[in-house]
Amino acid sequence: MTTTLSINTLTCEYKINPIGLDIKKPRISWKMQSNRRGTIQTAYRIQVTENDQDFTNMLWDTGEIHSDESIHIEYKGPELTSQTRYYYRVKVWDNFGDESEWSEIVWWETGIFNDEEWKAKWITPHPDEIDPLSEPAFLLRKEFKLKAPIRSARIYGTGVGLYELFINGDRVGTDLFSPGWTSYHKRLQYQTYDITGQLGEGNNAMGIMLADGWYKGNLSWENKRHIYGDRRAAYFQIHVKYEDGTEEIIPTDATWTASTGPILFSEIYQGEIYDARLEKEGWNKPGFNDKDWHETTVQDMPITHLVAQENWTTQVTEIIKPINTFVTPLGDTVLDMGQNMVGRVRFQVEAPKGTTIILKHAEVLDNEGNIYFGNLRKAHQEVKYIAKGEGIETFAPHFTFQGFRYVKVEGYPEQEKGLISENFVGEVIHSAMEPTGHFECSDPLINRLQQNIVWGQRGNFLDVPTDCPQRDERLGWTGDAQVFIQTALFNYHGGPFFTKWLRDLKAEQYPDGGVPFVIPTVVEGANAAAWSDAATIIPWEIYKIYGDKRLLSEQYESMKAWVEYMRRQGPDEYLWVVTFNFGDWLALDAPSGSYSGSTPKDFIATAFYAYSTRLLRDAAEVLQKEEDVEEYNSLLEKIIEQFNYEFVSPSGRLVSPTQTAHVLALIFDLVEGKVKERTAVELNELILQNDYHLTTGFVGTPYLCLALSKCGYHETAVKLLMQEGYPSWLYSVKKGATTIWEHWDGIKEDGSFWSDEMNSFNHYAYGAIGDWMYRVVAGLDLDNTAPAYKRIQIEPKFAGISLTYAKAIYDSMYGRIISSWCLTNEDIEIEVEIPANTTATVILPSTCLKNVRESGTSLNTTVGIHHSYEKEGNVILNVGSGCYSFKYPNEGRFSITFTEESRLVDILEYKEAKHILDQYAPGITNPPGIFAMKMKTLKELANFPEANLSTNTVNTLIEELNKIEWNLTPAH
Repeated sequence: MTTTLSINTLTCEYKINPIGLDIKKPRISWKMQSNRRGTIQTAYRIQVTENDQDFTNMLWDTGEIHSDESIHIEYKGPELTSQTRYYYRVKVWDNFGDESEWSEIVWWETGIFNDEEWKAKWITPHPDEIDPLSEPAFLLRKEFKLKAPIRSARIYGTGVGLYELFINGDRVGTDLFSPGWTSYHKRLQYQTYDITGQLGEGNNAMGIMLADGWYKGNLSWENKRHIYGDRRAAYFQIHVKYEDGTEEIIPTDATWTASTGPILFSEIYQGEIYDARLEKEGWNKPGFNDKDWHETTVQDMPITHLVAQENWTTQVTEIIKPINTFVTPLGDTVLDMGQNMVGRVRFQVEAPKGTTIILKHAEVLDNEGNIYFGNLRKAHQEVKYIAKGEGIETFAPHFTFQGFRYVKVEGYPEQEKGLISENFVGEVIHSAMEPTGHFECSDPLINRLQQNIVWGQRGNFLDVPTDCPQRDERLGWTGDAQVFIQTALFNYHGGPFFTKWLRDLKAEQYPDGGVPFVIPTVVEGANAAAWSDAATIIPWEIYKIYGDKRLLSEQYESMKAWVEYMRRQGPDEYLWVVTFNFGDWLALDAPSGSYSGSTPKDFIATAFYAYSTRLLRDAAEVLQKEEDVEEYNSLLEKIIEQFNYEFVSPSGRLVSPTQTAHVLALIFDLVEGKVKERTAVELNELILQNDYHLTTGFVGTPYLCLALSKCGYHETAVKLLMQEGYPSWLYSVKKGATTIWEHWDGIKEDGSFWSDEMNSFNHYAYGAIGDWMYRVVAGLDLDNTAPAYKRIQIEPKFAGISLTYAKAIYDSMYGRIISSWCLTNEDIEIEVEIPANTTATVILPSTCLKNVRESGTSLNTTVGIHHSYEKEGNVILNVGSGCYSFKYPNEGRFSITFTEESRLVDILEYKEAKHILDQYAPGITNPPGIFAMKMKTLKELANFPEANLSTNTVNTLIEELNKIEWNLTPAH
């Protein structure tokens, strides 16, 4: 065999060729490729230089380091300098004695390390000439002359609120909503742009547009303004390096001039008004006559700390064309984008001067087919464009975004003839995270659900993890973020995204350890169970998925402060009895008039107190804080002991008979032994008694199916997932949803809506089911003893006729992982891919060693399998990297229908269904595969008047089927 060992996907601080880093000891990661199974790195070598081609004068050369580490290798060379590009390359050796070639040469570039390097001043239009509280966006400009040919040029800087930059008339970069939303008084991101290709010797010009944004614009339902400040301002400097080695800095200062322009109004919630007649042609180019422009002034700003860009920048990531244009019963002309999206509409128009075009954005139509704006509350989501009247004009708003599927169009000149939808496109906008995960299965509704989960994340991960993107809220709710974190990190690379957000959480945390409801903090309120626990849950999940020990260490004191806050509350340090809590938010078992479910709030609070304490203890172990490990392990034991005393009866029954109470007790390991067994049985019964429907809210839902599967009730969990009737995940899918809803019945069966007060149709929290889908159904998981999927666990849990196929793909820090399975009546096939430099435990359900073949050969001759054995009716394999194809006989262990669809009504013509029912009912004793169906389906069929089935016949058939063990349970 010709061995190919190579390195690819080199990253520095998670990013490929990052520019403007202010990290003085950046970390390097890479992925290995090998065509040999069982490849493990045994050594690596990193070289770093300031020369892009010549590695003869190295800044840092590790030499051959004997280690299997390939992620987060910290730079340990000489101290780095600001505004410098460093090139690096890597080579590795493996356990077969092979040595790779050097990787491609990649780089990182530093930003500004020291405050004294900033020459810029905060500038804003002089208040005597332009009212600083005026609504129009500001235009700032500066013309300058470069004395010689340039070697390189960068812009460093930031602004408050939002900015766009221009050099010589051209936009700088493609970022939107810069500098992003941080805890501005404590942390403000600055950006770095390479503008070498946009500048030239001689005259040049720079332009800046400034709008309110999050800094001083209207935020939250409380109509708060000027939360951080009441002055927009810019802070930039161009750094030019000439070919002759000299340098020059052009900063913002009082020599700049200012004006207003065509953006008359721009707010995140309300939209934008743009009057193209007021455009100042060439304002951002050299030679523009700005004699009528106004002075700028240097402004003192309440900014304490500038940090280089941490998050993925916000970008247009996809273009969507409308699928339809129609006129509603009320006479409105409406575009249908076909997808509930977040972003903006770009259109082109040729119209007389002064023509006003208005776009009004909404998520859904009402039951009469009219566009529905009620759930937007005080957010207008309206864009107004006034035409210049000079040929074809193209426009998209600059400093606002909308959450929408439908767009009401007013004033477009072609409307009278029928709107030309080809002139409109939707631009999808979010933080430009790298996609990392994919899930699919044999059921098209579940696949649509997965798409809805992904679209919900795209819509709400716009610089911060917002709860919803359309109404007057759009805030970084901690509870939503923590319940969705595992699913989020499967779908997209969330390292930079959550690094930035967690630093804001730490910055906003109160001196007593309390954690606000939303981050950044713009509304009152703090210290709610399952919300504020984001302080412990999210750092730990980032560590698990990416092995980011540095971030865990950075957040450790924040984690500890939150646990200590809970410890100090109330008369008993081992119970958290709070005066306020959200409880199981939006649970269906809530008392009338309440948003919180029936699960006692102190039950929920103490459960999360225990969970956060457990995570803190585990973090202390990772960080080798031995005293803390001992202390918080003891605290955890006492919390669990007190939880059982307070919330479990002497006979072992939970005091709260809710689904959520049982879920939390099980998933957080708060009960054990016979109490745990009883709790699991009772949880299963609660689901069965509710005809396979859930009653959980934001707290219980994320863990519901995980708890069931973990405790041996996977079949029940699958039936919950497959449930189509309200309430269920598929109810909204059947109603045409393309994102996740805030309420299980956002749109009711009759087409009416839940209350306008709180009815988002893009609210990702319930999308947390995705975590269970890929980890349990597809079986792609990590071994908790080794972070970042260094050790992988593949353990698919089959769902028989409900699902006959499932596949998960995840691009980890080490490389691509695949877990895929397919069931037929004859065989079970499992496909696995494990990346180089990792190992995996593969669990093949319900078989024995002698029956399993890998790529057609027996396991004892298979290369890459290090160890194999049988345990509890399963085959356990310890394998190395590579692609594996396992196959073994089904042997009747799982009953599979002749079709992949699980719902009888969907797959059979009525006559065929009636014929089979008539043939076997009521005396059925040995049904064929077609009767391996859900009881719910039979009940649905019985409601078809054409079936003409008596109630007795249907009930007898259901009785007989209930006696038969065909339900996806392994044969014993």
